[in-house]
Amino acid sequence: MIPVILSRVDGEGPRVRRKRCRNAISSAVATAVALLVLTSCHKPETNVEKGNRLQILHRGNGQEVQDLDPHLANSIGEFNILSALLEGLVSEDPQDLHPVPGVAETWDISEDGRTYTFHLRQNAKWSNGDPVTAHDFVQSYRRILSPALAADNAYMLYAVENAEAFHKSELEDFAQVGFRAPDDHTLVIQLTSPTPYFLSLLSGYSWFPVHIPTVEKYGPAFERGSRWTRPGRFVGNGPFTLEDWRLNVDVRVKRNPLYWDAQTVTLTGIVFHTIDSLNVEERAFRAGQIHLTDAIPINRIDRYRREQPELLLIDPYLGTYFYRVNITRPPLTNPLVRRALAMAIDRQSIVENVTRGAQLPANAFTPPNTGGYTPVASLPYDVDAARRTLAEAGFPEGRGLPPIEILFDTSEN
Repeated sequence: MIPVILSRVDGEGPRVRRKRCRNAISSAVATAVALLVLTSCHKPETNVEKGNRLQILHRGNGQEVQDLDPHLANSIGEFNILSALLEGLVSEDPQDLHPVPGVAETWDISEDGRTYTFHLRQNAKWSNGDPVTAHDFVQSYRRILSPALAADNAYMLYAVENAEAFHKSELEDFAQVGFRAPDDHTLVIQLTSPTPYFLSLLSGYSWFPVHIPTVEKYGPAFERGSRWTRPGRFVGNGPFTLEDWRLNVDVRVKRNPLYWDAQTVTLTGIVFHTIDSLNVEERAFRAGQIHLTDAIPINRIDRYRREQPELLLIDPYLGTYFYRVNITRPPLTNPLVRRALAMAIDRQSIVENVTRGAQLPANAFTPPNTGGYTPVASLPYDVDAARRTLAEAGFPEGRGLPPIEILFDTSEN
């Protein structure tokens, strides 16, 4: 899957010729009125122009986010905001996304690939001034794995020894889960088995720490119900702090002066605009109301390619779209039927003529060159073979095959 992104920095903004004011201003008119009339002759600043001047990034962020609790978050829009407010053990290189130090300044990996020892920065702080410690990470991991929290993404921690058993209530003693904090700045994680992609997992929001005392202040720490993510309450450890959250309007963050690497943060703030419609968000981009959007109607991609290619950015995105079929209901209980349907889908035509965003045909679940691995097994597009297979399943030329209902997400682009 390839995301298509529009981005722009207008510098000083477009030049606008000053219009002659037709109003005759007599010398008897008060100075304040004269200033008002003169001001009305100027085009108001767009968000992009004002943002360039104040170093505030305006970003389209799609539909309203449901939660800013990293252990309960479930969308890309939430990840965009949480990445500004919180930081995990490792981060991602902006060029090729390989793991780089985050809160952990360095780490060691055992010879058998099962034990990771992270050495945390001495100057890492929460936005309220408290030091970020290894114990914060251990308690955060306990929280997301707690059965009572019912976190959808807790499975992201299953590579850790006994994490799955604890999450499924098969183990009650969290001390047996593979997390240890020998001191405030050392965190040891024991895996069930070698996991080559483990460091990359750590950049996901499921692995972000939370400030447990703040969570407990506004509700239960290890269950749902705490209202700690509201403006004025949120305590994070990322490069920005939560300034405001206006429902169905925007989420605003401002630079965190206590962040360990604050001197390299050039933005003074970010505004994440809530925009439900793809078309409306793209129009907001064209109007100079947002710097950045990844919501582009399919029918406008070719136009940007032709007329404004400098605004269009297409980069690889690790994701696969697929149909999940119910194999407990006929006729999909028959693997021959499923195979015939799979061979009847022209994936190449879909990406070339429908999605049109440089996506790749998904011939296997794992995208090509994921961690250096490219699957070789795939089902070819072969309509004749699909017909033969369907006939073999007992439905020659499709006769007798009952209708199959397909449900899809209409909000996807």
